[in-house]
Amino acid sequence: MREITLRQVEVIRAVMLRGTISGAAELLGVSAPGISRLVKHTEEALGLRLFERRAGLFVPSVEASRVFDQIREVYKGVENLQAALESLQKGEEVQLSFAAAPSIAQAIAARAIRAVRARYPDLYMDLNMLRIEETADYLLLERGEFVIMSSAVHNPGIENQKLAHGRVIAILPEGHPLAAREAVSVRDLAKEPLVGIEPSDPYGRIVTRPFREAGVEARHSMRGRFAQTIVSLVRNGLGVAVIDEFSVAEDILPGVVRKPLLEETSIDIYLVTKKGRQLSNFAEYSIRQFRRELNEAGRLWG
Repeated sequence: MREITLRQVEVIRAVMLRGTISGAAELLGVSAPGISRLVKHTEEALGLRLFERRAGLFVPSVEASRVFDQIREVYKGVENLQAALESLQKGEEVQLSFAAAPSIAQAIAARAIRAVRARYPDLYMDLNMLRIEETADYLLLERGEFVIMSSAVHNPGIENQKLAHGRVIAILPEGHPLAAREAVSVRDLAKEPLVGIEPSDPYGRIVTRPFREAGVEARHSMRGRFAQTIVSLVRNGLGVAVIDEFSVAEDILPGVVRKPLLEETSIDIYLVTKKGRQLSNFAEYSIRQFRRELNEAGRLWG
């Protein structure tokens, strides 16, 4: 006995649903004679009478009832598969875990997540803020799929990929005398109450580099642990600071003025992942959004 094809199953089901050859043809968008020939050919090939003809209607035959039961189960499975695919496309019952350095989480992460939410409205996202020394454990223990960091992570089980290239800039309270300048020098900033991050911290080393290269001591009057703390201190008039432009990548930043440094200093942002780990489609899409937002950051104010 010949095996039945998926096309034959589709046609048989259409005739079951509509009860007529013309109705099945309309459902499948094909010609009625083609449906009629295929039904006849299928019955002959299987040696079974699938339908009884009653007053112009095609009624499933008693002897083929098990066949029709199986066809219903097949299509129920197809419908369940389609529902599962649609659910997956929207991100239902799926979790995406990732992390970012505090400076990236401050402004960039929210905009990247907004784009991901628009594409996957039901995706559950778990965003963590990590310091660089916490990153390797987070990835190697597979607590999350990727991390966006302002420094590369040096570990044999970790891969680093440069995502974006940005600038280190100055931030001043609104109304500060230096805010009238087109660009400011670290030599002028060093004369002001300077707030910042411990220079031995990896991020702290980056934002104090222009002072070191200029031979100027970055003597802080106050320190915080994270970039957003520094921004808050400046906003409240407690000092001036040097920071990466991604930390202040807002369209409007009340109370804070951003200025380029005369001593141009760059900062690179990295995608950090576990070596050999296959990322989900959700993670890959999210990374593309981070890349886009990071590369747009400087255009918001510069």
